[in-house]
Amino acid sequence: RSGKLTPTQVAKNIIAMLEDCDKSTPPLRAIVQWDQEQIMLMAEASTTRYRNKCTLSCLDGIPVCLKEEFKVVPYHHRVGTVYLGTQPETEDATVAKKLREAGAVIIGVSNMHELGTGTTGCNPNRYHKIPRNPYNPNHFTGGSSSGSAAAVAAGLCPVAIGTDGGGSVRIPASFCGVVGLKGTFGRISCHGSLPLSYSTVSVGPICTSVADAAIVYSILAEPDLLYPYGLKQPKATLSDMCAPDLKGLKLGVDWTFFKACDAEVLSACEKAVKHLQSLGASVVEVSLPEMEEARVAHVICILSEMRDFLQPDFNKHFHEMNLETRASLALACQFTALDYIKANRQRTRSMRFLQEIFSTVNCILTPAIPCTAPRIYESDLLTGSSDMSFTVRSMRFMQLGNFTGIPGLVVPIGYSTAGLPISLQVMAKWWDEAVLLRIGLKLEQFRDQTKKPSIYYDILA
Repeated sequence: RSGKLTPTQVAKNIIAMLEDCDKSTPPLRAIVQWDQEQIMLMAEASTTRYRNKCTLSCLDGIPVCLKEEFKVVPYHHRVGTVYLGTQPETEDATVAKKLREAGAVIIGVSNMHELGTGTTGCNPNRYHKIPRNPYNPNHFTGGSSSGSAAAVAAGLCPVAIGTDGGGSVRIPASFCGVVGLKGTFGRISCHGSLPLSYSTVSVGPICTSVADAAIVYSILAEPDLLYPYGLKQPKATLSDMCAPDLKGLKLGVDWTFFKACDAEVLSACEKAVKHLQSLGASVVEVSLPEMEEARVAHVICILSEMRDFLQPDFNKHFHEMNLETRASLALACQFTALDYIKANRQRTRSMRFLQEIFSTVNCILTPAIPCTAPRIYESDLLTGSSDMSFTVRSMRFMQLGNFTGIPGLVVPIGYSTAGLPISLQVMAKWWDEAVLLRIGLKLEQFRDQTKKPSIYYDILA
């Protein structure tokens, strides 16, 4: 607004940096498709609007990227594969359309785990390669919205959009030390993304700060006639988000569940909970029942739905899929209709338990992930990575939100001795994203410093 900098100048910087991070050793591989002409067109239009004092929204001129799971004109809708999206896209997903209408500058589409089937972000195929964690390029970003988190952490853009069916926004945001919001199921339209799992996936922003996440959320969260699941939602608000303290808020913690994580993660997360208490919130011990049943039921639901949708691909493109994707989809064949029905009965039970819990507390706190980002090994670059025990562990605190549809926010709170980010998760009742953002703002104050990632680009320089 001051005129000291223009969206055009920022866009030129980003283009130079996108060229640089493709050539670096190892390449960052955060943004996998970008177009200089497209970026400059949007940036110049925004510069003109600023000059004429007629900007479209808070996001006008702001660089953003979208996960390759979304249709974005004129890019290929590959969804992390080598066989999808053979032609450039001619129609935007709803979120891409809304970002354009808000004046945002879409800098490209970001890398992702093939078909969203894993939590490392490891995708060795020729179009994607493995995105690197900006805090340590020898470690994974987490997935499946891997490139989105890497792009934000590395400074290429302050906003990226991801999808989350089993932690796919929150896991990479946590591993890369940035903020990730999974909206309530149906809150932000999924129209124009590949419908991999229709009952567990929510859309959400990955951002540098909670305030940025709130701005993006307020622009994207509303009913979309093309996406029936969110039509009856209450209006999205940011009420009390900037309240000076947390007085009157009750934070639910199931300590047995909470403590099942690495010692460094637990220590940081316990201190963060104490910080929230010091601001006037009270911590209430709660019991999350049947978590093992919910965990298994979530896996049955998400894999059964993905297998159903990808049945033709599995038959026709089996040999073009990564080995890990084949293994996951082969495992999914073992579930029966009976398993799926029982899993959905468990969902009803779990939602009922949560209704009772949320009648006594405003939110549930957990660590985001039980560990920090895992190492990348040489073999991963060639054949990919399949580590079921890691996948299960990384999703431990994530699945409840996907299974029952409640919203979740992850906020970085510190670092391990190895310098890798650690985050805390806050979950709230359906449609109550406002309380997450209110608590998230206060959580940000807990972290005494933000360490600069080893890969970082200053797009305002």
